[in-house]
Amino acid sequence: DLIKKADISLYEAKKGGKNRVEYYGGDGEDTASRRLDMEKNMRDATANSCEEFEVYYQPVIDISGEKERCSGVEALVRWNSGKMGMVGPGEFIPLAELGLINPIGDFVLRKACEKCKYWNDMGHPEYRINVNLSVVQLLQNDIVERIRTVLEETKMRPENLTLEVTESLAINDIGRMKKVLSKIKELGALIALDDFGTGYSSLSHIRELPIDIIKIDRCFVIDLGKDDYAETFVRMVAELADTIGVRMCVEGVEYDEQLQILKDMKKVQYIQGYYYD
Repeated sequence: DLIKKADISLYEAKKGGKNRVEYYGGDGEDTASRRLDMEKNMRDATANSCEEFEVYYQPVIDISGEKERCSGVEALVRWNSGKMGMVGPGEFIPLAELGLINPIGDFVLRKACEKCKYWNDMGHPEYRINVNLSVVQLLQNDIVERIRTVLEETKMRPENLTLEVTESLAINDIGRMKKVLSKIKELGALIALDDFGTGYSSLSHIRELPIDIIKIDRCFVIDLGKDDYAETFVRMVAELADTIGVRMCVEGVEYDEQLQILKDMKKVQYIQGYYYD
């Protein structure tokens, strides 16, 4: 019992930035205990070749032509734990980033590239796949080599891989990110700036980054048709993307009204959301 409470304090210290002292107080013990169980089970799962993790695929729809068409998918990781059941990504990914995101991220990247290569070979050579990279992965010195190895071993065309990085990460250490992202682009892969509008938006920095796609977060899509600000923001970013020569994708599309507004803007190329799957 003493060791368990010490572990709860240890987790709180890690969550608070590490290199600090944290005293056990008993508050939120149920939540902390679940997190400890989750961390132990996640370590077991990653040690077992990440077999409990599953990759789901959400269609990315191209609406720039006369007819809508599926241009590819975004890979989304889910954890189907043998002991805890299905655990949502919002719950386990922040915990994984304390030390287990690298093996999980490598697993997702490889599975996604294998699946995309299969689709390419089965009659859809133009299909692309989007894979998210976390801050922890991008800060690894060998991240470019890891991506290169997966592309070579799966024999997938690099131009069919889009790697998504969050806006806050890219802007927070822009010098380092420019170097890393430029090396990834040298492999032939594309770069998407994810969750645009929710972090530290800096229009001057956006132009500096070697990105191909800007992705608008779903929080701006929820109120399309109801809130003038949301519509104006999406329209403004679409104009910005067009001006600097990058494409734009809008996430979180769920209703006909949202879809029609985005189509009417003319400068939105891609959309994704539960409206399709």
